[in-house]
Amino acid sequence: MSYLAGKIVLAIEAGAPNNGRGESTTTPVKQARVRGATYPYVSAQAFRRWVRDTMTAAGSVPSTVERVGKAQGKAQKATTAADPAAFADDDLFGYMKATKAKNEATTLRDSPFMVGTFMSVEPVRIREDFGVMSRGIDEPVLHSHQFYTADLAAPFLLDLPRVGTFTVEGGKANYIDENKAKEAAAAVQAGATVVRFRGRQALRLPLEIRRDRVAALLEAIADLAGGAKKALHYGDRTPALVAVVPMAGGVNPLGFVVSGAEDGTGLQVRGDVLADELDAWEGQWEGPVRLGWRPGFRDRARKEFHNQASRLIDDGTVHIGHPRPVLRDLAAEIRDGRVDHWFDDPQR
Repeated sequence: MSYLAGKIVLAIEAGAPNNGRGESTTTPVKQARVRGATYPYVSAQAFRRWVRDTMTAAGSVPSTVERVGKAQGKAQKATTAADPAAFADDDLFGYMKATKAKNEATTLRDSPFMVGTFMSVEPVRIREDFGVMSRGIDEPVLHSHQFYTADLAAPFLLDLPRVGTFTVEGGKANYIDENKAKEAAAAVQAGATVVRFRGRQALRLPLEIRRDRVAALLEAIADLAGGAKKALHYGDRTPALVAVVPMAGGVNPLGFVVSGAEDGTGLQVRGDVLADELDAWEGQWEGPVRLGWRPGFRDRARKEFHNQASRLIDDGTVHIGHPRPVLRDLAAEIRDGRVDHWFDDPQR
């Protein structure tokens, strides 16, 4: 297996975790219109920022950020150090650093950690809260903002062999230039190795570092914190539900397992769909399917899932627990080296 495929559900209760661009004194939440109905969402960029910040709070050293260009209307850029050997977030979340300097080459890396948009599983009526700032001033200042209650779901995919692996040749969104490769090799005190990776020459960090980075990412999702408007709409951002399955290829079989009901009545987690997907991808996944489900969250849907997936649960194909220990136990398995074969592409 070489990928971790999954689905995450965030339960938003009277919250505004990701704001859109306002044109007046009203701060809107991000939202989309689908077939005439309103679906609030949290962008993948916002979620990835929460994960990165949670990793930093846990002790991971973030990559340095440099902003270039200040004038309005002029080209403006903000780039990280673009050093994936030294910084776990540059490795896991990717970057692009374009330069015109003669002694520095453009370098880029697309993200091994891919996340979808956290879209509401059902249409939602967004509310507006009205506020007044009148403390110590004669003329009060009026303002308002939007908020909503919804379950937001998104898929994710983690390309495990690509964590800590950087192609040296250009032409692929995964490369570092030769000078950076030499610096990286020196930075890990010759612990890195040169390998052939997906048809290209690549620099690969020691397995211990790669294990630790993946484990830290999963632990950050388990302890996730972040979001806008916390002073007015504080809310727990740890996943209410998370499903994870190791896959041989970059396919996510959980897309229609965790979804919104067709009649717009909310979240459904379908055990019958999971069974059919596992049968269809036989030989391409490794059990158990790990399902983290917070106690008290959508109890009716949970009971229905248990009824539909009773055979899978009884034979150990599906393991159900709380999202935090499910993710942290998986992180421990990875960090302890019990699933090292996941870090190499399967032999075909």
